[in-house]
Order: sequence, then structure tokens, then C-alpha cells
Amino acid sequence: MRANIGAVDRGLRIVVGIVLLVLAATGSIGWWGWIGIVPLATGLFSRCPAYSLLGLNTCSRK
Repeated sequence: MRANIGAVDRGLRIVVGIVLLVLAATGSIGWWGWIGIVPLATGLFSRCPAYSLLGLNTCSRK
């Protein structure tokens, strides 16, 4: 599988994912905060299935 997420996109996904998970774990937001697993996983793997379906690519590498 080739990466389709660029560095900035990847960093933002990881930060947002961690923030959502921490807020959900501390009870600051509801159970929906556990959705932070999705941006965290896509950021860590540099691969977004939705980008593949839509034909998007923010990765500068060829």
C-alpha cells in the first residue's frame, strides 16, 4: 500500500486523534470522542481509505 497522506495532513490527524481520545478517556466529551481512533490510525499508517476512494493524494512523494 502506498502512502496517500502528506506530512502536514499526517501531523494534524495524529494530533486531532490523540486530543479526541484523551478528552473521551477523561470524560470531558461524550463517547463519540473515541472516533479519534480513526484519524490517529490513518495518520500513523499514512494511508486513508477515503482518499483512495475519492482519488485524493496529499503526499508529495511519487
